[in-house]
Amino acid sequence: MRYIDGFRDPVTAERLVRLIAVQGRELGARGRSVRIMEVCGSHTMAVGRYGIRSLLPANVELISGPGCPVCVTDPGYIDAAAELAGGGAVIVTFGDMVRVPGSVSDLAACRAAGGDVRVCYSPAAALAAARADPGREVVFLAVGFETTAAPGASLVATAVREGLGNLSLLTAFKTVPPALEALMGDPETAISAFLCPAHVSAIIGAKAYEPVAARFRVPCVIAGFEPVDILYGISGILAQALNGEARVENRYTRVARAGGNARALALMARHLEPVDAVWRGIGVIPNSGLGLKAEFSGYDAERKLGVRIKPGIIQPGCACGDVMKGKRRPADCALFARACTPDKPAGPCMVSAEGTCAAAFRYELTSV
Repeated sequence: MRYIDGFRDPVTAERLVRLIAVQGRELGARGRSVRIMEVCGSHTMAVGRYGIRSLLPANVELISGPGCPVCVTDPGYIDAAAELAGGGAVIVTFGDMVRVPGSVSDLAACRAAGGDVRVCYSPAAALAAARADPGREVVFLAVGFETTAAPGASLVATAVREGLGNLSLLTAFKTVPPALEALMGDPETAISAFLCPAHVSAIIGAKAYEPVAARFRVPCVIAGFEPVDILYGISGILAQALNGEARVENRYTRVARAGGNARALALMARHLEPVDAVWRGIGVIPNSGLGLKAEFSGYDAERKLGVRIKPGIIQPGCACGDVMKGKRRPADCALFARACTPDKPAGPCMVSAEGTCAAAFRYELTSV
């Protein structure tokens, strides 16, 4: 099937829904069900917004994974950022991070207490802040997957070139493929296939998922974020399930390529290196993070400023970890829509617009 233009075209969407229904019936006749995990916060939000789950056969389940970068950030990272702000550093961060709970508080409370916490839409804002006030240390909260790791590396490259000595990064970059392997290594997740992230795939390329598909015999299909994109990706997964295949298929060819973005990958390789990373609610996944290389230690907030990211304390009862592993639905958490709402989040899955709990609260909540 050739990729179709008109990413919200109702006729195309209806055609794909009918195809998925047929595929589901064929799988059902064989006594099979398929449990698909989408590993992207933008997919999670779109699935809820467009009611994708309601369009699927009963034996095709779509679950959300750890695809929201804010959601997988350990509370100890927030504690470290708050410590820096309390010590007089300028904190530059993406907006979602401001309300993510740390062990006892968040950056919003830190700002209310006088901390200089600034929301940005691009890492370039940290450069502007450092240039404007050379007497103050500016710390960029470098959180996210490969999509934001590349701009983070570019931030360091620019700071080196300009000789900016008052800029540093508090890094918590994470990489997707090791997380998929960790999820598949947990038998309780029972994942049949992955709907792979679009933005990340545009950076790392389709080939990056081949070890996961080969090792675990699991279909990996890259799809975009529009309704037709998602339905097209799901139909591709079901086709593989029917044919007994387990391979990587790129159904987002208008952006993602087999080898990814060579320039971005080279920039990351020049400045960053794999490190073990703590995923909130999941634990340490070896070599799933990206930290600054030793030669750029002058731009590493931990090394430069002496702050340490220590294990944080997660609020009792918060089920974000199990939700991000696909073991529980948001409504299965005792706090969901009661003690945890978008106005008063107990965990990061309710903070970010791309969080599984936030999407469920906004688009799927009926009663609790």
